[in-house]
Amino acid sequence: MSGTVKKVTDVAFKVGKNIDWDGMGKLLVSDEARREFSNLRRAFDEVNSQLQTKFSQEPEPIDWDYYRKGIGPRLVDMYKEHYESIEVPKFVDTVTPQYKAKFDSLLIELKEAEEKSLKESERLEKEIAEVQELKKKLSTMTADEYFEKHPELKKKFDDEIRNDNWGY
Repeated sequence: MSGTVKKVTDVAFKVGKNIDWDGMGKLLVSDEARREFSNLRRAFDEVNSQLQTKFSQEPEPIDWDYYRKGIGPRLVDMYKEHYESIEVPKFVDTVTPQYKAKFDSLLIELKEAEEKSLKESERLEKEIAEVQELKKKLSTMTADEYFEKHPELKKKFDDEIRNDNWGY
């Protein structure tokens, strides 16, 4: 059993080293997300630390002769027999296969959301550039130049004037 636990802890340690925590942290936008991410990282480090220290060590062998001298051979032999008859069941992972498909679908959703976010970011950057350009030109721009870029406003104002609706 301890050989299996050692393998698991070695894998967990290697995975922990390969995680780019700083890179992921830079992607977070809100303070709440940063707090949750910090909690996740702290929990991961705690579990990883426990795996490395507590569960990766081989148990010390029992010195049965020492106990035979102090307690008596009959009682110690009975404990030894029962101790050696204990079979620790092997861990069979039945959870990971169930959630692997869910995790994969979440990754697909994440990619789609990322693409959507990037497109929206591009649109907003263009809009910001347009507003900044408008801000620079605003002091020298004529109404005709403005209405050229925004024909819907010209139509709205023309309709209001035609209908004798002057906004009051």
